[in-house]
Amino acid sequence: MPKALIAIGGNSLIRAGQRGTLEEQFENAYHTAKAIARIINDGWEVVVTHGNGPQVGAALIRSERAVNEVYTHTLDMCVATTQSEIGYILERAFIKAFNEDNIHKKVLTIPTMVIVDENDPAFDKPSKPVGPFYTHSVAEEKQEQLGWKVVEDASRGWRRVVPSPEPIEILELDIIKQIMDMDIVTIALGGGGIPVIRKPDGTIEGSEAVIDKDRSSALLANGIDADIFIISTDADKVYLNYKKKNQKGLDSAHLEEIEKYYSQGHFPPGNMGPKIEAVMRYLRNGGKKAIITTFEYIGDSLEGKAGTTLLP
Repeated sequence: MPKALIAIGGNSLIRAGQRGTLEEQFENAYHTAKAIARIINDGWEVVVTHGNGPQVGAALIRSERAVNEVYTHTLDMCVATTQSEIGYILERAFIKAFNEDNIHKKVLTIPTMVIVDENDPAFDKPSKPVGPFYTHSVAEEKQEQLGWKVVEDASRGWRRVVPSPEPIEILELDIIKQIMDMDIVTIALGGGGIPVIRKPDGTIEGSEAVIDKDRSSALLANGIDADIFIISTDADKVYLNYKKKNQKGLDSAHLEEIEKYYSQGHFPPGNMGPKIEAVMRYLRNGGKKAIITTFEYIGDSLEGKAGTTLLP
């Protein structure tokens, strides 16, 4: 049975312009699950990973604002909390989709830890956007009053940024493989994984960071020897000169071509850059095929009718 790792982005749970209520997240997750159910019905074995930028930022805000009322959460604990929260939302969505499509499969969320290097320079240069979008003036105010680092994110507003170290090792990799062997649809590596540090004596400690989910998803895709690595985002395909008059969509490209376009600056850090970086890592490490598209077109993209297909 061919294996697909599908990394779903924030738009699969919270769309642009939405408040991100639980009702909205359940509805969006259901539509994503319906799209993925289509390829499961076609015989694909699926592992789903997901981001948590809005949710982990919200969890952090709740913790900070309630500091005088209850115990607070560290950033790694916020990632752990949102893994369960989003996993629950997705599991309900898949169960509904499976019942409607007469798919007799179980779905399970695996809490997942990822080793990072405590000396990673990313800890000194926060870069991962989390939480809600703000106007420039509000973001500057929070930066001054709360000591936040803020950046403009994808031309949609300003957001808080936190450290985003490189993922080194997925601790639950063997467990994920075992669950897959049981023919269970697996939700893993939520929010890029809980960032942890392995100490010299072998113990594990949490780390104040949020790992980029596309980078860690590429690591997992190679780890399970996925036949295809799909990144679901808010763009139907990869574009050169994005949002410019000479914008051009890519139906397909090989690694050498995409590396050239990347070096030419076509994929900025706040937009398609991290996704292209993740695909390049996956292909360089033996990956067979990758696709970037929106969740609506996942099924069509596997048939070459939509999205951007990227090959070694």
